[in-house]
Amino acid sequence: MENFLFQATIYLAAAVIAVPFAARMGLGSVLGYLAAGLVIGPVLGLVGSETLELQHFAEFGVVMMLFLIGLELEPRALWDMRHRLIGLGGLQLLLSTLAIMGVAVLAGETWQVGLAVGLALSLSSTAIVLQTLSEKGLMETGGGRSMFSVLLTQDIAVIPILALLPLLAAADSPHNDVHIDSDGSIQRAIEEAAHGAGDVGLSLVQGLPGWAVTLVTLGAVAFIIFSGVYLTRPVFRYIHAANLREMYTALALGIVVGISFLMTLVGLSPALGAFLAGVVLANSEFRHELESDIQPFKGLLLGLFFITVGAGINYRAFLADPLDLIGLALLLILAKGTVLFFVGRAFNLKGRDHWLFTLGLAQAGEFGFVLMAFSSQQNVIPTALSEKLLLVVALTMLITPLLFIAYDLMSKRMKDRSPEPKADEIDDEGPVIIAGIGRFGQIVNRLVRASGIKTIVLDHDMETIQLMRRFGVKGFLGDPTRPELLKAAGLDKARVLVVALDDPISTTTLVTYARRERPDLHIIARAHDRNHVFALYSAGANDIVREMFDSSLRAGRYVLENIGLSEYEASRAEQMFYSHDRYAVRELAKVWNPDLPASENPVYIQRATELEKELEAALQELAQEEEKKSA
Repeated sequence: MENFLFQATIYLAAAVIAVPFAARMGLGSVLGYLAAGLVIGPVLGLVGSETLELQHFAEFGVVMMLFLIGLELEPRALWDMRHRLIGLGGLQLLLSTLAIMGVAVLAGETWQVGLAVGLALSLSSTAIVLQTLSEKGLMETGGGRSMFSVLLTQDIAVIPILALLPLLAAADSPHNDVHIDSDGSIQRAIEEAAHGAGDVGLSLVQGLPGWAVTLVTLGAVAFIIFSGVYLTRPVFRYIHAANLREMYTALALGIVVGISFLMTLVGLSPALGAFLAGVVLANSEFRHELESDIQPFKGLLLGLFFITVGAGINYRAFLADPLDLIGLALLLILAKGTVLFFVGRAFNLKGRDHWLFTLGLAQAGEFGFVLMAFSSQQNVIPTALSEKLLLVVALTMLITPLLFIAYDLMSKRMKDRSPEPKADEIDDEGPVIIAGIGRFGQIVNRLVRASGIKTIVLDHDMETIQLMRRFGVKGFLGDPTRPELLKAAGLDKARVLVVALDDPISTTTLVTYARRERPDLHIIARAHDRNHVFALYSAGANDIVREMFDSSLRAGRYVLENIGLSEYEASRAEQMFYSHDRYAVRELAKVWNPDLPASENPVYIQRATELEKELEAALQELAQEEEKKSA
């Protein structure tokens, strides 16, 4: 027990220290887990032979990940994405696998080993890429959406790859899980495919002829679909009646574990069953409950898996021949990058999007560790080669942040050749111009139009403009910050300009230009926060509306009404807060310094503190007045 607690403390402490640091450095949690494993394993020697056993246990995190992926993918969503999934993602997988397989065969490996290596290394890092895209705000770009399609295809492809790899094992291998006897019956060494689950010696297909194995396998898949559609609701209602939160967690784990065990009984990958169950339950009302229950276990088990991978890396092999390993890593990035470049060109990716797609997916990914370890256990890839390639995978992931830095440098120097949608020719004018028709601008536009006042709506998003036109609202496509578009919309004659753009910088730019062109124009601007209010005030906006202020103030009034104040008292408090806040903003604008953060401006902090005390005193005085009236 003492040794177990010591090892658990080491693993958890390493993760808690390394992963947040890696995340803050923008390297991603996977690299943090790998680094933690390297430190506690090869570097400090705090963990040892138990890492292999832990790795088998932690691989169940991959099964949970695929179950969660299935929950996120409704069948309809998969169908809508079929062209990019099959075309873009499928072509990338096929060509990358063939290219890497060709290099491996030329290096003297068998075609089975080459295919296994190609399949494992053709996958990119979902964790690193998606996190980086989110941090850099690139997810909604053309390149970002294309990368997501490829990553989704790769995640789905892991399932058939896991099923295929045991078939590539040498015929005389004790790990080869498929044997056909002379009578045509199929024998499967299920215990290896299940990583120990077969120790009980159970199998539903042992000794059956091929046609019977097919029927049993299809029956197992049909049972999973039937259970997901018809049995989960009654079971969840039964659990709900117990009113015990931990029972939901037990049920969620039971679903994943039970389906995985069923898959091992018929000789299939547990990941296949988990993913299938996730897709079936994607439309269920219990989807979010299952996701919240499974997510922590998935994260911890995957983290543990990556730590064990890092701890099991043979750093002496790297130090023995670092140039060879680094060269292989760069060769892999070059091979995948070349394939990605031509695939992106075939699907009309251009400019920044094309280079983002090419550089962002050129690494090997976390599933490479899973497939490499699984291939080694199945005796498809020799152990020595597997250990070497694990180092190559880790190196490519470590190089990935440098590839994104290279993209940033290229992006700044190049002009994107992707054609922008042509702006509409504006053939109308009105007294009110609304720049931006998102969630904020839509409400403004509805109120003004419903009051019988004509509006001219401008927005740079084609889908938004088309959506508004379906509802009978005429809008014009174009960048509202462009002077020629504003003039065409009637800026010279308009009485009011409403700037409701999402981007604070664009909002300030538009207000500055409009005020310079029309000193008499009344400008109403949407502000992101208080600092943005000060910037818009300096730019010349007449009325500035913080996007969350009014809704938050109304929510605060509801709190007061339900904590004991009357509606009248709560309304007076709301009005006083509103008036004082407008006064405070004007006062703070006098000491605001655009070149200095508010938290580092002592004059601003002092004045803000004084104003907050004034607000508290005013509200307390108001409360005392109301008490005297009621007395």
